[in-house]
Amino acid sequence: MRDPSGRLLRLLSLLQTPREWPGAELADRLEVTSRTIRRDVDRLRELGYPVHATQGNVGGYRLTAGTAMPPLLLDDDEAVAVAVGLRAAATAAVTGIEDTSLRALAKLEQVLPARLRHRVAALSGAAVVLPRHDGPAADAGTLAALAAACVTHEKVRFPYTRPHGEATRRLVEPHRLVVSDRLWYLVAYDEHRAAWRSFRVDRMGEVHRTGVRVPARELPGGVDTETWVTHQMPARDVRARLLLHVPADEAAEVVPAWQGVLEPVDHRSCRLVTHPDSLRHLAHRVLLLPVGYTLLDPPELAGHLRAITERAGRAVEAFT
Repeated sequence: MRDPSGRLLRLLSLLQTPREWPGAELADRLEVTSRTIRRDVDRLRELGYPVHATQGNVGGYRLTAGTAMPPLLLDDDEAVAVAVGLRAAATAAVTGIEDTSLRALAKLEQVLPARLRHRVAALSGAAVVLPRHDGPAADAGTLAALAAACVTHEKVRFPYTRPHGEATRRLVEPHRLVVSDRLWYLVAYDEHRAAWRSFRVDRMGEVHRTGVRVPARELPGGVDTETWVTHQMPARDVRARLLLHVPADEAAEVVPAWQGVLEPVDHRSCRLVTHPDSLRHLAHRVLLLPVGYTLLDPPELAGHLRAITERAGRAVEAFT
């Protein structure tokens, strides 16, 4: 490969693959000598790319983490995946990353080739992102600290508020982070209670890493995290059925599709079967309906609706 600049970019692209490259293999791929590869590696180091080299028959080159983040080279599919991920992150239930995600997305789209911008735009135009519901969101810094502790099997301490408001302090061995129904949970072994627990991240205070690392524990019965969480956490995917006091064609004009599926009943009413959600979020969604309705089921939803309307009633007492 005669063009030095093009060769350097091609070499960087190969090194960004998470593996160790023997010098001879790099030289063969780039159609140059091993000596040229060594010179190009030195040039990358001068530009700030931390290229680590090992000696011997099994030695080679690999890109390692440095003190700063140098420019990355992404292929077409990787660039589209990152753009889509950043767009989704802007609506995630994590505080502090919405604006950051949008800034990063703007930078990426500015340098995307036209063919990739069209792919990202087409996907964005075809996909529907439901409006984010008001509700608790996890702190990005807390998630980062917990994720690091999960990887290193390091004990952490944090203040925790239980559902009924009691403040406690916990010392745990983090296992995995789980997202369920837009809520983040930490699955961990609670040392004070000598038992496995799941903790809502939005109820945690500041996480303190202890520096104490312990051998990884297995969940009871040797099950995976998904299976354990499924059996331990209460079911959150709830559907509701409501009788709307307008005919189906009239309801279709004012009830958004993200509310659920409409089923005709007679010339004066129709039935709405909502999409799955938690009872709490489902109650807020139902209150947004712009037509009269009667709750058919589940009966548990009635208490949530009643609590919201009572709070709203108290809020406007001074104006009645």
